[in-house]
Amino acid sequence: MTDPSALQATGLRLDNILIALGSRTLVSIDHHIAPGDVLTVMGPSGSGKSTLLAFIGGFLDPAFSARGHVNCNGADITDAPPQARRAGLLFQDTLLFPHMSVGGNLVFAVPQSVTGRAARRDYAGDALCDVGLDGFFDRDPDTLSGGQKARVALARVLVSDPAFMLLDEPFSKLDAGLRDQIRRLVFERAKARRLPVLLVTHDAADAEAARGALIELAPASADGNGT
Repeated sequence: MTDPSALQATGLRLDNILIALGSRTLVSIDHHIAPGDVLTVMGPSGSGKSTLLAFIGGFLDPAFSARGHVNCNGADITDAPPQARRAGLLFQDTLLFPHMSVGGNLVFAVPQSVTGRAARRDYAGDALCDVGLDGFFDRDPDTLSGGQKARVALARVLVSDPAFMLLDEPFSKLDAGLRDQIRRLVFERAKARRLPVLLVTHDAADAEAARGALIELAPASADGNGT
């Protein structure tokens, strides 16, 4: 029989996290995201969704106070610098480097453990193939469609060898048909790699597609800030 405590040691554990701005509590959450599962946090603008991601990713604005612990695969990463947390981040904007080729964007994210120019290029090329962009290595990002840019952004996250993924409304700027396609691709690739995923959104369709647990945050008060 599997020990429940052993299961809790894998994945992403959000242990009694409380985030506040001044005297106002924005987020209170205690949840375990198992490998391959998605936790969706929903709420309107200002409810603290992006603030929660910032805390988990290690870049919370010092204007906010926070307590609790973030554990990834049994390791406490609460005080680790952002680059040591191995968080794969996807945002509303793809944030591709315009001065680099599509392949260059990916090579930039390849772990340093992959050495040699040819090996790093092959590693990035394989990631492009995995998201349906074989032959796009030398393309200029400015020549890509919105869906292609979204695929490149996903490939860049996956090629970085993340331990978990943080999704900050990455589908919101895509048209409806494309949104369904990219959403499905992101969740399929994360599940295949057994990555725990935290998705923040205001779109109920995102939560339905994620097929995981759902936490809803209360709207911000009139004098609140959070995002």
